[in-house]
Amino acid sequence: MDERGHRERESFFRAAKVVAGLTLLSRVFGMVRDMSITWLGATWLTDAFQIAFFLPNLFRRLFGEGVLSAAFIPVFTDTFEKSGRPDARRLLANALGLLAAFLSVLMLLCLAGLLIWVWRVGAERPDRQYLVLFAGIMLPFMVLVCMLALASAALNCRGRFAYPAAAPIILNLCMIAADWVAIAFWPGSVEAQLTTICASVSVAGVIQVAGVFWLLRSMGLAARPRLRPVEPGIGKIVRTMAPALIGAGFLQISSLFDYATMGLLSANQYTDALNIFGWEIHRPLEAGVVVKVIAANRLATFPMGVFALSLGAAVFPLLSRYASRGDMLNLRDSLNRACRLAVTEGLATGVGMFMLAGPIVQLIYRHRGFTAADAQVTTRVLQFWVVGMWAFCLYPIMTRAFYSMKDTKTPLKIAACMSVLYMTLVVSLVFVPAIGPAAFGIVPSVTFGLNVLVMFLVLRKRIGRFGGRRLAASAARSAVAAGAMAAVLYGLRWLLGPSARPALAVALGVPLGAGIFVLAAYLLRAPELGELMRSFRPSSAKNKTAAQDYVNITDTKE
Repeated sequence: MDERGHRERESFFRAAKVVAGLTLLSRVFGMVRDMSITWLGATWLTDAFQIAFFLPNLFRRLFGEGVLSAAFIPVFTDTFEKSGRPDARRLLANALGLLAAFLSVLMLLCLAGLLIWVWRVGAERPDRQYLVLFAGIMLPFMVLVCMLALASAALNCRGRFAYPAAAPIILNLCMIAADWVAIAFWPGSVEAQLTTICASVSVAGVIQVAGVFWLLRSMGLAARPRLRPVEPGIGKIVRTMAPALIGAGFLQISSLFDYATMGLLSANQYTDALNIFGWEIHRPLEAGVVVKVIAANRLATFPMGVFALSLGAAVFPLLSRYASRGDMLNLRDSLNRACRLAVTEGLATGVGMFMLAGPIVQLIYRHRGFTAADAQVTTRVLQFWVVGMWAFCLYPIMTRAFYSMKDTKTPLKIAACMSVLYMTLVVSLVFVPAIGPAAFGIVPSVTFGLNVLVMFLVLRKRIGRFGGRRLAASAARSAVAAGAMAAVLYGLRWLLGPSARPALAVALGVPLGAGIFVLAAYLLRAPELGELMRSFRPSSAKNKTAAQDYVNITDTKE
């Protein structure tokens, strides 16, 4: 293995440590933000807020951190390495300008559509009126956050990961501050509190974009958005993005389908039946189901966002670099390492959260308007969600492996099939009385597991064997260690009894479970444990030299 490839790979994997640390801090503040909203209660009003907040985030996933970034990073990397910094700067400015123009028009169309919808079918429904109000206040965030994501992708290509990982902290802090202000001025009005939080979302977007533009300027990549002239790389980005957009759309359709299903099938004070072509169908879900499912989702994605998504974000530019050079040896080795670390983290956190789901939900969410019955539903959804944690952790890495080779069609085909399966299963299971809201935890685990397995098989044919046996052995060791952790946590819960305080169960269970997993992995001589531990050691002089060499290598082409 060549020295240059080794230095680059190690530098990017060390960057994953920085991203993980900042993402952890962001997730902590995000959890505080979610707690403040969930504590308002699981009602139709908080459901309306969560659906409205989903809309700008849907476009962020499509045009920001998802498809556009995946199409932009390989082209930007090629342009920088082959043509130099000035051409890369012009490409970034052009991409930002076109993105801002397109999303501004799309935002106005969405707002007009919402107004027409509420005028035609919901003029007398306060729940729909508040949904449009909340969405209208937060829609500008759609444009701002997508520009932030694109500019952050350029920073990632140059090995700068800190601000992109820290930017969500700004949003979380603004929303938390808005909640405190609203409680102080309007303590008895949930409507006023949620409206104030909505306004803080757009304010946070302005601050985030200002910060990333300042950082680009300091790096010599000052990119004032412009529409013309259109750079040659834009065509490549659009051609790569088009099929990927459809694929990501299928994935996001699943999320949109979840929100639509929960909104349509949840009973409220206006009606408990749904009229479809003259047929009265009983609504199987209760009001507030959106808040309960989102609460479970936030807890499930907390560890995934801390490590797996951070690892995927850090390794994507590296995979793109190797794919651009045709260096399959380093690409396969980096992909194998990332997959092993993701599976280890997924099994450890998934099993741990499954065993401690009840105490965790009660400790974090069981306050103020969030009742014991709400917490019980959230716990069930969470437990089914974390069963598929290994797949959720692997998915961003596998998709980025395809995107690094500018192959967006294969993930598109797989996503299309899985989306159809997803929606079919949700509709089938949500009407089963014994399942109900738990369908929104069961179905993602099943479909993401199948998705990852199919992608693994296709990728193996594409780039050759990338250590499947080594990955399987790693998964087996992690499963054994997770089993030992589960047994100890089960014994702890039995000793404490059902009446134990949630804080005590979590305070004892989390460190005990983590310690048992680490001990078991050590006894099994799992190499992944050593790789994780090395990531948190202070950099040696040799590592610092390697990192500086990497900077020199990547900055020589101006």
